[in-house]
Amino acid sequence: MTLVLVAFLVLLLLGMPVAFAIGIAGFLFFLQQPHLPLTMPVQLVLSETQSFSLLAIPMFVFAGNLMNATGVTKRLVEFARVVAGHMWGWLGQVSVILSTLMGGVTGSAIADSAMQARIMGPEMIRRGYSRGWAAANFAFTALITIAIPPGIGLVLYGSIGQVSIGRLFAGGLVPGLLMALAYGIVVSITARRRGYRPERERPAPVRDIARTGVATIWAIMFPILLIVTLRSGLLVPSEAGAAACLYAVLVGLLAYRELDWERFKQAAQSSILDTGMIMLLIAMSGLVSYAMKWEMIPQTLTQTLIGLSSNPLVILFIILVFLLLLGTVLDSTVIILLLSAILVPVMKGIGVDLVHFGVIFVITCAVGLNTPPVGLSMYGVCSILDCSVGDFVREGWPFFVAALCVIALMFLFPQVVLWLPNLIFG
Repeated sequence: MTLVLVAFLVLLLLGMPVAFAIGIAGFLFFLQQPHLPLTMPVQLVLSETQSFSLLAIPMFVFAGNLMNATGVTKRLVEFARVVAGHMWGWLGQVSVILSTLMGGVTGSAIADSAMQARIMGPEMIRRGYSRGWAAANFAFTALITIAIPPGIGLVLYGSIGQVSIGRLFAGGLVPGLLMALAYGIVVSITARRRGYRPERERPAPVRDIARTGVATIWAIMFPILLIVTLRSGLLVPSEAGAAACLYAVLVGLLAYRELDWERFKQAAQSSILDTGMIMLLIAMSGLVSYAMKWEMIPQTLTQTLIGLSSNPLVILFIILVFLLLLGTVLDSTVIILLLSAILVPVMKGIGVDLVHFGVIFVITCAVGLNTPPVGLSMYGVCSILDCSVGDFVREGWPFFVAALCVIALMFLFPQVVLWLPNLIFG
């Protein structure tokens, strides 16, 4: 197993794409095991993709791209502008509100941060906002989309760990709203210090808020309808994803009337590329997951952690610190794929609720998207806004602290995550 880890790290340092680095490192394990047939790696790569529950991933990805193609995004931006225009650092507050509403549309922090940087970045810079502050604002507020349904990280964790995706979706709502509140406070405090003044002195008239709010109702209803259909047992997650695609098409054709054949093709092409990337990672990670199970790493890790402490909170704290550090060098999707199969049995063994752990696990891994040296969201927004990583880190530490505070709340008070799933699902 040591050779597998070393090979994986060396390949990453050489610039190998992550999926191929995982696959090659996993194949090396089978070369070390002469009593395992070499047909097994091929079978494992194929079998990892033959899961009905994984159909939820391409469906939700396609639904999100369709929602973007229907004109939902521009309506959400307008609604956020009307609501936040009287606040200090109002463009930063628009980003917070937009990310909260976009969770049900994109489900991806990387996609959301890049989209916001392109749409609002030039306007923020023109109005005197610093590039580092704007980049950090977009990158960290986009983490809200990880928690708001249908976050792809939650679908991956639920599929691999055999955990109720409906309960995970419900469990992410309150932490997502807490993140929005925390980032809103950070934006307000830092904007006052920097003099990022409001666009107008008073809140917008109720009629303007109502008018723009009605225009975004179809996007706001998206995550709610998902949870309702899953709770009622009407649909399983994969079927809910397909229904979400149909919902997005109907919204584009009947409600907004902006979905044409060209936009549909663009949404389909983007979804194919996104799904191909995710499924290749899933397929290749099957090799490493099998190697870890063969070496009984979950059992060994469980015994090691229990030997350190019998308190589940202490063990969970150690794992979260490890995940924060690991997130600085690996993409959150890769961490979820590689570690879910290991950590789910560990959490079962020490009596931690798997929904509580899943939500905090996915959000903690996502923080690494904004931390050097390997932060995909960080590099994405810095590239779009022509901002240095040093400026991003210097301006972004209050947002990082806010994210840690929300994680700490989830860690210390599990009901922050579990209250809504227990209320809805029992």
